[in-house]
Amino acid sequence: MNGVVAGRHRREREGCHAEQLAVQKHLRALGARFDDRITGKLSEFAPRAKFIHIDVDPAEISKNVPAHIPIVGDAKHVLAKLLVEYRAIGPDPARLDAWWSRIEGWRAKHPLAYEDSADAEIKPQFMIQALHEATGGEAIITSDVGQHQMWTAQYYDFPEPRRWINSGGLGTMGFGLPAAMGAAVGCPERLVCCVAGDGSVQMNAQELATCAQNKIPIKVFIMNNGYLGMVRQWQELFWDGRYSHVDMGEFPDFVKLAEAYGVTGMRFADKRTLVDDIKRALATDGPVLVDVRVTREENTYPMIPAGHAAREMVG
Repeated sequence: MNGVVAGRHRREREGCHAEQLAVQKHLRALGARFDDRITGKLSEFAPRAKFIHIDVDPAEISKNVPAHIPIVGDAKHVLAKLLVEYRAIGPDPARLDAWWSRIEGWRAKHPLAYEDSADAEIKPQFMIQALHEATGGEAIITSDVGQHQMWTAQYYDFPEPRRWINSGGLGTMGFGLPAAMGAAVGCPERLVCCVAGDGSVQMNAQELATCAQNKIPIKVFIMNNGYLGMVRQWQELFWDGRYSHVDMGEFPDFVKLAEAYGVTGMRFADKRTLVDDIKRALATDGPVLVDVRVTREENTYPMIPAGHAAREMVG
C-alpha cells in the first residue's frame, strides 16, 4: 500500500446518462436553501449555471440564489414527473464519456496525495487505507463529523453505492455511532464499521451499552489525534495557530471506556502492523471500539476558506 496515492474513486455509470444530460444544462437543487456552507462567496457561486430550484416552501426559492426555473412542490411528486421527461430525452453516452474524460484530466493534474511517515507513526490517511485493505472494501462505513470524515471520503475507495453513510455538511457530531448501529441492524449480514473522531464519539458513547446489550457487532475505529481536529486546523490556518479549547489531551482512556460498557477495547499505534491489527479487530465477536493513535497535527485538504469562492480553495 503506497503512502502517496492518487485518488481513484469508482463511480456507477450505468443508468444515469439522461440525468447527466440534464445536469450539464442546469444545476438542480432539491429542498436546498443555498446556505453559505454550500455557496461560499455568493456572487461567485456557479456563475455560468442556470438553476432549477425545487422546494415545497416558496419562501426558500430565489432567497439566496435566483432561480431560472422555480418549481414549488413536494419533491417526491415533482421528481416523478421530471423522471418521465428525462427518460424522454434519451441517453447520450458520448456526452457522458466527455464529462468523465474531463474528470480524469483533473485527477491527473491534481492527484490526491499525502506525505507518509518514515517511521511507525500512523498518518490519518494511512489509517483509512489500512481499513480499506483490511476490509477488502466490502464494509458499510459510517462516520462522524470532522477531519476523519473528509479522509474517509477520500481514501476509502468505495466500490459500490450505499456503502458510505455520513451526514454530509450538516455538522452533526455524534452521527456515526448510531448510524452504524442502524446499518448493522438493517443489514445483519454485512460488516459495518464506524470511523469516528475522539471528539465526535463522545457525543453519544453511551450507546455502546446498547450495542453490548443487544449484541450489535459494529466495529468503531477512533481516529485519535488528541484534538478537535477540524477546529484546530481552522485555528492554525486562519487564526495564526492560536489554539483555543481544541486540545483533548489523553482523555478519556477509550479502551477502559469500552470495557466499562461491556465492549471489547483495543489500541493501535504502529503503522507497520496496522492492517493485521485491524483484521484482528474485525474478527473479534461482538461490538469493538478501537483507539487508533494518529499524527497529532495533520491537515485535510482541499478546503475553502469562509466567504471565498470554490476556485479559491487551499491545499
